[in-house]
This record gives sequence, C-alpha cells and structure tokens, in this order.
Amino acid sequence: MQNRQLSQRTMAFVLAGGRGSRLLDLTDRRAKPAVFFGGKTRIIDFALSNALNSDVRRIAVATQYKAHSLIAHLHNGWNFLRAERNEGLEILPASQRAAEGHWYLGTADAVTQNIDIIESYGVEYTIILAGDHIYKQDYRVMLEQHVDSGADVTVGCIVVPKAQASALGVMHVDANGRISDFVEKPADPPTIPGDDAHSMASMGIYVFNTKKLISLLKDDAVNSESSHDFGKDIIPQLVSNGTAVAHEFGESCVRGPFSTEPYWRDVGTIDAFWQANLDLTDFQPELDIYDQTWPIWTYQEVTPPAKFIHDEDNRRGSAISSLVSGGCIISGARINRSLLFSHVRCHSFASIKESVIMPRVTIGRGAKIKRAVIDRGVSIPEGLIVGVDAEHDAGRFSRSESGVSLITQAMIDNLAKDDLG
Repeated sequence: MQNRQLSQRTMAFVLAGGRGSRLLDLTDRRAKPAVFFGGKTRIIDFALSNALNSDVRRIAVATQYKAHSLIAHLHNGWNFLRAERNEGLEILPASQRAAEGHWYLGTADAVTQNIDIIESYGVEYTIILAGDHIYKQDYRVMLEQHVDSGADVTVGCIVVPKAQASALGVMHVDANGRISDFVEKPADPPTIPGDDAHSMASMGIYVFNTKKLISLLKDDAVNSESSHDFGKDIIPQLVSNGTAVAHEFGESCVRGPFSTEPYWRDVGTIDAFWQANLDLTDFQPELDIYDQTWPIWTYQEVTPPAKFIHDEDNRRGSAISSLVSGGCIISGARINRSLLFSHVRCHSFASIKESVIMPRVTIGRGAKIKRAVIDRGVSIPEGLIVGVDAEHDAGRFSRSESGVSLITQAMIDNLAKDDLG
C-alpha cells in the first residue's frame, strides 16, 4: 500500500532525445528509443511499461533527434492514459523554450527546460529514466528505498563486466549503500572491491524529491562550466556535496521464470541489439515477454495471423526457434532462429538464419540471409546471399565487429546488378 501511495505522488520523466549513433544506419531516420525491438515493440516501451506497471501514470517524454517516428509511436500506442484519471503521457520536443533559444544541451538541461511542466504536476517525487534500455523493473521498490533513506538522489545501479562499463557511469558504493565516487564513461572503469572483472554501473535511473531536483537544476542552469548533464554534473555534485545512495537493480527487477541474473541490456550497438533480439528465440529466454503480470505495452497494430504455405521438398514454409509476428507470410521459405516483425514476406526457396527482420521487409525468391539485421521496408532481391563471404559483405553493407550485417534499402539500391550472389 505504501508503494502504491508513493507511485501516485510520482512522475516519470523519460529522456528519449538521443540518436544512438553506435547503431549506425538504424538511427539515420529515427532516435534510438524508437528502434524496433522484440518483434512487436519499440525500445522505449520498456521504460514506459515499467512506469505504468509500477502505477506511475504521470509520464513525460523529452524528444529531440529525428523524433517523428518516436512521436508517432507514442501518439498511436500510448494514448490510452486519461487526464480525468489523474494520468497521462506528455511529449516534450526540444523547442527552444529557454531564453537563450537553444535546444536541449544535455540530459539535465532537457529537464530544466521543462521545469514549469514538472511543477504543474504537483508531484513529490520524480524518476528520471533513460528511454533506450531493455529491462523490467518495479520502480515502487526504488521509490520506497529513496524515501526511507532520506537521500538527495537514489541511483539505480547494476553489476556489469568491466569491458562494458566504459560506456556507462561507474560508481563506488560503501557498505551502507552510499555512493562515494561517480565517474561518467571512464576509459578505464574502476572495479568492485575484491572483483577486478566487474564494475558497479549506473542504469541512468535517478529518483529525486521534486523540490530538490528543481533547485539543483536551476543552480546548474546558471553554471557556465557545467555541461548540464546528470551523469557528468548533477550526480557527481551530489556525491561530493550531498547524499547519493545506490539502489541495486536485483532488488527491484521483475524476473522471468528462467532468469538466472537480473536482466538489463543496453542495446546500443548492432551486436548488442542483434544478440538481445535473438536471445528471445531461446527455449528458455531470460527476458520473459509473455508474462501477462508485467506486460510490455505498445502500439497494438491490427494484423492478420502469420501464414505458412507450400509443403513440397525444398519449398516448405517453416520456422524453427523463431518469433514470427502477425501479417507475415512465409511462402515456401525456411526460417531458423530468427525474429520477424510484422508484415514480412518471405518468398519460395529463401532461407533466413540468425537474423532480425524489421517490419514490411520482402525477402526475394532464393535469397540466403544469415547473421543480419534488415531495416524496415527493405526489399531483398532474388538470390541475394548474405553471411557467407565476410569480405564481400563488408563491401556492400555495414558490418559489426562480430560479423553481423546491417542492411538498409539505400545499401540494396547501391548494389550492382551482377552483385547479387
């Protein structure tokens, strides 16, 4: 009951303006939070669903980079929140609201420019969320810890391999959970005492008392030496001059039946994105997207059922260890350990292995696709072969460190007619 009461006095402010340049061409037309994930959802749906499932129903989303796709998704999929029930989702595009006329300068500035909107909610607590991670978390547990500790800020944190920590904020935590040091994206991340292989990293989730947050942001706004960023400025300041407490993700994560560790993924590279999607095809996936007690809400597109046709030798529509979304037609093609979004068409004698296929892709007759990510709306020509000749693929497509090919329509258009095999 206490958790529910806290959540009703809380708003979630989701930072969703980043490009996510490490996703290469996937973010040429859309911001990272708007990238498709899991066969049906967008990346941002996880943070928003966590808020909704945690009974935090007043939500604001700050957008900036190429926001049309993201805004359209929010309008279509998140318009069920009702103001008359004291809930709602507000979209806050960067609109040069500050007197200086600038866009959002950093994560903290994105919140600062919307202080008046935050104040209009009249909430006691504000949760700052990144809109570009894949995880399930009950924010009510973190809220309760924040209130009980009396901290200036509570930072969500997770144990990660040291090699991954350089892309995140890394912290030292004492025996009482207080953060004694915080470094944003260090080249050589500090490790956990007694464990040289792992670091304690920030998840980009912060809980503040709203009045304290507003006071900090106003001071930061007039600091000419600040980069106006939570990880670089606000949090280190509170670590040095206030009380910053760590909240371990394991205490509030929503686990699936097959989870061995708390599940959180930064899908910020092609390899990480590809792997996280393919993990869903496992017999016992760590991320349970079928859990109806903690659903991932999204835009519910109206689609017919997936269809599999032809039953002849070497021309049999089939899918093994795969996720196939509504509206797909598998016409005499073979799908193995792959994830297909809606309205994908696979023609006869084609094969797809270990690949992520975005919505409305057409796979031409006889094409062979392996270890690939294919962007929305791409038309794969007949007979195209991907995933066999690494050097050949690298000359035609974007290729990741682990050998995953990213394919866009522009890349297909640039192919010579004699370069399809």
